Amino acid sequence: MAPEREPAQLALGLPELVPAGLPALEIAPEWKDQQRLWGHRFHPMCSYLASFPAALTHAFIARYSRPGDVVLDPFSGRGTTPLQACAEGRIGVGNDLNPFAHLLTAAKVEPASEAEARTRLTALRVRWAGEAEAWLTLALRVLGSPGTDGVRVPAAGSELRPGAPGADAEPVPLEVALCFAPRTFAQLLFVRSSLHLDDHVDRFLAAAITGILHGKSATYLSEVMPNTFSMAPRYVRDFVARTGFTSPERDVFGCLDAKLGRLYREPLPPVRGIALLGDARDAGDRTRTALRARGLPDRARLVVTSPPYLRVVKYGYYNWLRTWFLGFDANAIDAALDDAHHKTAYLRFLGDVLDGLREVLSDDAVLALVIGDVEADRGRKISHGIGLAGAVWEAAAEPAGYKLAGIALDDVHAGRKMTKLWGDEAGRATKLDRILILGATEAGRRRAVNGAPLPVDWEWPPRRLRAV
Repeated sequence: MAPEREPAQLALGLPELVPAGLPALEIAPEWKDQQRLWGHRFHPMCSYLASFPAALTHAFIARYSRPGDVVLDPFSGRGTTPLQACAEGRIGVGNDLNPFAHLLTAAKVEPASEAEARTRLTALRVRWAGEAEAWLTLALRVLGSPGTDGVRVPAAGSELRPGAPGADAEPVPLEVALCFAPRTFAQLLFVRSSLHLDDHVDRFLAAAITGILHGKSATYLSEVMPNTFSMAPRYVRDFVARTGFTSPERDVFGCLDAKLGRLYREPLPPVRGIALLGDARDAGDRTRTALRARGLPDRARLVVTSPPYLRVVKYGYYNWLRTWFLGFDANAIDAALDDAHHKTAYLRFLGDVLDGLREVLSDDAVLALVIGDVEADRGRKISHGIGLAGAVWEAAAEPAGYKLAGIALDDVHAGRKMTKLWGDEAGRATKLDRILILGATEAGRRRAVNGAPLPVDWEWPPRRLRAV
């Protein structure tokens, strides 16, 4: 029987916490009681919008998987689910269509060792010492003439040096040039040209640098923005013009060395995972192919994921400085992700995703889908974003043959949301996450229901791997 609506809900005309006719699944939200940075040290490598806490992922990994099981997230974002799975002895698999998200996931589940990372950093320092003058000259020229018609610089990963044939590959946007002090900018241009993202060591260093590009302390390379997400390019241009602000000089190599020190305070995850780049609708097929290529079990026993919310986040736009550093096109990322879903298209999309996942799921697989209500789209009230979890069940999951275990609740505190950078809109987009719990079959549904009350060990780092 569905729970009754509370009087306050009735008075305000709010939707039911659990939609009528759908069962509640009592999973204690103990993840809310854990420290903000609970989990493996790699989780905060770089901030990322709309990411759920590692502790939430652990609540499901501990209940519904054993060491050696495959745990999949078809919308992996910064890699929270696959990283925590690998850290707990599972085979974490993450997929995302956003190349920035894929880079973060790959850096965490296929990381460089500390020796590899520091050896590569030392090599970059040595090479910089011999080329510093040329790069500083180029940086000063760019700062004097940035923009589309200004001085051009070597492309990311090109290995080209200033003045070499073909080195003037691309312009630097004005807002990028305004973010950094001259020497810091010169070092970034050098490192940007030197790192190859298809190499696991260079990829790890690049991901670490994206986490220190801008913020409000001496650990960051720029202080032009008030947080670790990119404000609008126009904000940067207007702020610098209005205040005459200049970022302090920061040594890229020193800041990166300190970042590595923070990341390696904990041993690497004991299991190597898999990061996939592509559409979630065919993630099931590509996951099985990747698992078989490594001789691993080719069925996932658990899926923990958060499908993208309706029209809420532009992942390219809010990471434009990071995408520039990596050589990605922020506008192309947002166009590919198609964040302008309306409800009908959104449900059809998720139906295709769930249908495509069936082939990679074990018979007793459990799926936990974190689905938030959307009350507002950039300040405008919308009427079709409420009760999405129930709609996903009825229009997407049930037609694909899944079995409903129930809906768990996760109220979202505005002050802790990454979207607090939107000021007064903080927390208004998704005040309540409903976690839709499904079974791939009746066996999965029973396993989900029976596992809900099981106790979870919250000690981290764990003394040993445990199966609950």
